[in-house]
Amino acid sequence: MKAVLFYRHGGPEVLEYTDCPTPQPGASEVLVRLRATALNRLDVWVRNGWPGIKLAYPHICGADGAGEIAAVGPGVDPARVGERVVINSNLSCGRCLYCLAGLDNRCEQWELLGETRNGTYAEYVVIPAVNAYPLPAGFDEHAAAAAALVFHTAWHSLITRANLRPGESVLVVGASGGVNTAAIQIAKLAGATVYVIGSSPQKLELAKSLGADYLIDRSQEPDWHKVVYQMTGRRGVDVVVDNVGTTFPQSFRAARKGGRILTVGNTGGAKFEIDNRFIFGKHLSIIGSTMGTHADFAAVMELVFKGALKPVIDRTYPLSEARLAHQRLEAGEQMGKITLQIE
Repeated sequence: MKAVLFYRHGGPEVLEYTDCPTPQPGASEVLVRLRATALNRLDVWVRNGWPGIKLAYPHICGADGAGEIAAVGPGVDPARVGERVVINSNLSCGRCLYCLAGLDNRCEQWELLGETRNGTYAEYVVIPAVNAYPLPAGFDEHAAAAAALVFHTAWHSLITRANLRPGESVLVVGASGGVNTAAIQIAKLAGATVYVIGSSPQKLELAKSLGADYLIDRSQEPDWHKVVYQMTGRRGVDVVVDNVGTTFPQSFRAARKGGRILTVGNTGGAKFEIDNRFIFGKHLSIIGSTMGTHADFAAVMELVFKGALKPVIDRTYPLSEARLAHQRLEAGEQMGKITLQIE
């Protein structure tokens, strides 16, 4: 099969479009013939590498994907061959106490497709059968791939972990990334008032089109927490979605007393200083979240299929041009999700 892989860490130049063996499904697994995949910031981190990461080389990135089941392993209904599916990239054992409790994203053997296991930058990928979610007839594979990881992540964070309620206010730090564009829509669907911090008028216009109520351009308002505080009548917001990390000091200030700070990542850096006085002084809760459960995936993808939530696709490249796609992602030029077409 054709795939994009790498043998060493580095910049986009380490990605190679080449031939490699087609994987075969084992027990309780399926082989998916991919038609579309989508990029995530995770792909860049895996490609660059981090201290302690251990991969079997060559490695194939990619957590998102959609296509059809081409073959099944022992224990899987043969009738599933030919079924159109979208991939839930949250891999769990199904046997540990967390999995048995329905908390499979906390699995003791948890993995993320494309991170430590070969992913979706390829014509074929093997996944557990339970992770192949049926795709409705006529639903676009690129839209499904673009939605899967980011809507799954945002839903678990906002709805499951933060228990977002109608009438609350949500501040989203960032206007155009995949998780943030998903978070804006989910917050609006939940009945919240949404404030968005963006770096340009173009990105804020995208946020507005997704339902954001209040827009703040950080290039014009570097102390944006003060603007949020004034906009909310000196109260602050109930929930802050901050996946940047280095912006936590301002997020703490923008939150109301008893507010919740949600994080699913750290695009601005993993290590930074915070002022702990804001946490205990304002009774703040910092809520971490990684991906979501199988139940979360089913709930949010059904809303995507119904059109209640809509993935934003920035640009599509052929699989062979994955290097260019990575360059665009790293430059922060994208408005939504970048996808790859797999012929």
